Amino acid sequence: IIMFPATIAGFISIPWVQGIAKQLSPGTVLYTVLYVTMIIFFSYFYTAIIFNPVDVADNLKKYGGYIPGIRPGQKTADYLYRVLSRLTFVGAIYLSIVCVLPTFLIKEFNVPFYFGGTSLLIVVGVALDTVSQIESHLLTRSYEGFLSKGRVRGRRR
Repeated sequence: IIMFPATIAGFISIPWVQGIAKQLSPGTVLYTVLYVTMIIFFSYFYTAIIFNPVDVADNLKKYGGYIPGIRPGQKTADYLYRVLSRLTFVGAIYLSIVCVLPTFLIKEFNVPFYFGGTSLLIVVGVALDTVSQIESHLLTRSYEGFLSKGRVRGRRR
C-alpha cells in the first residue's frame, strides 16, 4: 500500500508525483511513520475481527466459568476488552520495533543486514512452526526428539 505511489511514479513523469514517491521510499521518515501507523492499525483491526470479548464473556457465563473479582456478563466483557486493548497495543509496538529495527540498522550504522523486519518475522515463524511439526511427527511415531533440548520427548525404553 505504501509502495503504490512509487509504482505509479514509475509510469508518470509529473514532478509532484515523483516527489511523493521519493518521500515514500523505504528508509525515509514519512515511510517509517506510515509503516508503524499501518502496523498498529492492522493489529487492532485483526484483533477486532478475530476476538469478540462479548462472545467470550457469554461463553464463560454459559459454561460456569468466571474471572475472579469480575462479575459475569457485561463486566467480564468490559474487563476482557481492556486487557485485550492493552495487550494489542504492547504487541503492536513490539511488532513495529521488530519491523523497523533492521531498516534503522542498515541506514544509520551501515550494518549488512539482508532481511527486512517483515521477512525476519516470516522466516522465524516458519522455522518455529516447522520444528513444532517435526516434533509432533516424531512423538506420534514414538521417536526421541531431534533436538537435545526439545520440549517433546518420545517413549523411553
